Amino acid sequence: MRTTAEGDEVAEDAARPTSARHVPVLLARVLELLDPALAAPDAVVVDATLGLGGHAEALLDRHEHLTLVGLDRDPEALRLATERLARHAGRVHLVRAVFDELADVLDDLRLRPVRGVLFDLGVSSLQLDEDERGFSYARDAPLDMRMDPTTGPSAADVLNTYAPGELVRVLRDHGEERQARRIVEAVVRARRRAPLRTSAELVALLEQALPAASRRTGGNPAKRTFQALRIEVNGELDAIATAVPDAMDALAVGGRIVVMSYQSLEDRIVKRALGARSRTTAPPDMPVVRPEDEPELALLTRGAEKADESEIAANPRAASVRLRAAERVREAA
Repeated sequence: MRTTAEGDEVAEDAARPTSARHVPVLLARVLELLDPALAAPDAVVVDATLGLGGHAEALLDRHEHLTLVGLDRDPEALRLATERLARHAGRVHLVRAVFDELADVLDDLRLRPVRGVLFDLGVSSLQLDEDERGFSYARDAPLDMRMDPTTGPSAADVLNTYAPGELVRVLRDHGEERQARRIVEAVVRARRRAPLRTSAELVALLEQALPAASRRTGGNPAKRTFQALRIEVNGELDAIATAVPDAMDALAVGGRIVVMSYQSLEDRIVKRALGARSRTTAPPDMPVVRPEDEPELALLTRGAEKADESEIAANPRAASVRLRAAERVREAA
């Protein structure tokens, strides 16, 4: 299962080999951007969102002296990526961790500074493929949505236990849902009768709660609510806000960061984080810019790059991608 730009979902056979079921998004562009930094001897790169290991495998194949640190909170993703990267085992450190733990992981491994960091944000192909994870609104499944299914509250817990005001906040802040209050009123009525447990129950509720105009435009009317619940359950936006600055701090001069986002909330955080360090900190009226006020980063992309038609045809998930990249050009003051 992959997600298109409109939020609709495309079925995929989860039984296929890992390398066949995972097509890395914008792989050629990611390699092009990271290559100059990773040519250095004994370079270290961090794949902060390892998933099924497609980008990691390509990087290791391309750079024979590269050491890769791969992070993922999902134990099944780590298992499959370990199998996929087995032939590179001597150059790989795979760690079960959320990507906002990147700084601690690098400190524990004593692998600072690094030459590259890659983020491929959002829900992974593995998580969409597995019905029991509940990420998809196209198939009936328990409302789970945890990227690490062994810990923390599920989407059902959020729906059934959050106060109405908190649920409105989740849908508005994380799903940009204009009908948040109407949806929450319907959820509260429903959960008084019985807890909401499955994706089909939630989709049916949304179809009844949303006005006809909302159902006719903007793709599947369930996508914003499912996105909001997923972000809340996994703390995704807070993790991005922590991880991207930490990744920039970990870069050596000449090191590069590449971030792929799939919706505007993610991209906004990334844009601000990269932008803040690509500008001088000198006052506007300063006649001479001191070295410590020079930008730390040089942006490598003009705005957010998107996939072209051929990329989208080969990989529907790429339809909504926004890629930003930067290079570290000086040490922090």
